[in-house]
Amino acid sequence: MNKYDIIVVGGGHSGIEALLAGYKLGASVLLITMKFKDIGKMSCNPSIGGIGKGQIVREIDALGGYMGIGADLSTIQFKMLNKSKGPAMWSPRAQIDRILYMKNIQKIIYKKKIKVLEDIVINLIIKNKKVIGIITKNNKKIFSKTVILTNGTFLNGKIIIGNYVYNGGRIKENFVHGLTEQLKLYGFKVGRMKTGTSPRILKDTINFNNLLVDNGDNNLKRFSFRIKKKIKNNNKCYITYTNKNTHNIIKNNINKSPIFTGIINNNGPRYCPSIEDKVYRFYNKDRHQIFIEPDSNYNNLIYLNGLSTSFPKNIQKKIVHSIKGLENAKILEYGYAVEYDYFNPIQLNLSLETKIINNLYMAGQINGTTGYEEAACQGLIAGINAYLKINNKKPFILKRNESYIGVLIDDLINKGTTEPYRMFTSRAEFRILLRQDNSDFRLIPRGYKIGLIKKKFYIKLKKKKKKIKEIINKFKNIKVNLHFFLKINKITTLFKLLLRPEININNILFYFKEKNKNRYIKKNIKYIKKYRYIINNEIKYEYYIKKEKKEVKRMNQLENLIIPKYFDYNKIKSLSNEGREKLIRVKPYSIGQATRISGVSPSDINILIIYIK
Repeated sequence: MNKYDIIVVGGGHSGIEALLAGYKLGASVLLITMKFKDIGKMSCNPSIGGIGKGQIVREIDALGGYMGIGADLSTIQFKMLNKSKGPAMWSPRAQIDRILYMKNIQKIIYKKKIKVLEDIVINLIIKNKKVIGIITKNNKKIFSKTVILTNGTFLNGKIIIGNYVYNGGRIKENFVHGLTEQLKLYGFKVGRMKTGTSPRILKDTINFNNLLVDNGDNNLKRFSFRIKKKIKNNNKCYITYTNKNTHNIIKNNINKSPIFTGIINNNGPRYCPSIEDKVYRFYNKDRHQIFIEPDSNYNNLIYLNGLSTSFPKNIQKKIVHSIKGLENAKILEYGYAVEYDYFNPIQLNLSLETKIINNLYMAGQINGTTGYEEAACQGLIAGINAYLKINNKKPFILKRNESYIGVLIDDLINKGTTEPYRMFTSRAEFRILLRQDNSDFRLIPRGYKIGLIKKKFYIKLKKKKKKIKEIINKFKNIKVNLHFFLKINKITTLFKLLLRPEININNILFYFKEKNKNRYIKKNIKYIKKYRYIINNEIKYEYYIKKEKKEVKRMNQLENLIIPKYFDYNKIKSLSNEGREKLIRVKPYSIGQATRISGVSPSDINILIIYIK
């Protein structure tokens, strides 16, 4: 077969989701990647989820994606982060068996008998500003209706360790040349970014005595709503710290760091800087935290999370050996930096189709993001929209009030980025609505409507929603005495009791364990336990949820004011020069989107509304 509906270029986390979404929807798909055995490889730390990222993984799963399933099948430790803060900030994170994750993802692709070609795409076949296929390094021409580029760090990638610089997208792997150069000719704006990784060391050479143990949670959760894999916390992580000696080694050798010699002059992840950058920027800090994380049960590797570096190997060795517990550690893989090409995402539509070339989609680090989760969600959306495009259907767009995925894509399209974009809960203005515990409520109906979620999961969700609504309504009528909880002799309802900041659902469950006299509670105790957190959060944040929904309604009125595709902003003389320039460049879909473009003033928006109406 030499003609496909969708060709996906790249077998990373973004490419996987794009490929499987297109296949599941019924498209003929082809994945082109350098090596089948590297599909799903974790280039950096062996974990999935985290602050803001865990929410994305649950959203991917609720839409019918595979990252959550892959993570649950490969988890060796699970944690809910930010538990000391409000539930809107809680974020699931799992330590992952790196090798098992790759095996599980590859098994899914293999079982579905999806066509995979080991090769490198060096050019696109473009006709009348529309992509119609690709050309590979081995001079193969393959035609398709759409192409999704998920090249990660491989576009003109350069590996950097000290003064040693060579071409490569990942350590000991090839790079891609040709695509960037071709797309530049069509007017695409290209930039360079940098990311890095930490040394991996031999587990048996670590002295674990006196290191802080970092255990997982006892009350375990899963990412996926669709599988019932029992998660085990059978692996320990540990915590150690850099010290004054470590910092002195770094300061005394700072002139050997590629970041400070000028070999690296592109922006890296702001929130995950290298150890040399941390010591330089935060010179008043005496120490920095290092997480000692197991790589896999299939090997004896440990990843030093927090020690990303591109120092020469001999300096890396000194740094590692200066840290408590790592005095005799043997380094098996040294840390390195990688520089690569990316395309400013303002050149994309919200569907992730490029504005310059029709039927060409981009997803993942090629759009300036960092992180497995950010890449995977873009791949999913690109895969869905590529399928919809070839079937002449409207694009699938998630709004900011619907998901973290919507926030991420909206941020990228409207603001662009000059540094690797990472998701945080603080980026979402409606984060009380976008909690990790209600991802299924928000997105399973959308996934079902598209065709990625099976009917049984949709029916299961409807039953769950009905039961939770019933329990919350019952809580408004069941009365208890406050004396048991707060030593106050006053009667109140369970609903009002949960509104108190010092009371949570576990206090109520304990009360009925001690005094289980209510017939309804006796009958439904298993459901209350099962759905305890979402019941707690829906009641406790009822006022704030209503407030955010009002704001969403107001915002959606602006989202519904559609700007015609070929609207001529030059005709509106009263627009500010900056506002006009930004509107022409971004080409917003709606007035709502226009309000989020940096440089477009409220006055510009009011003028636009008058013209559109």
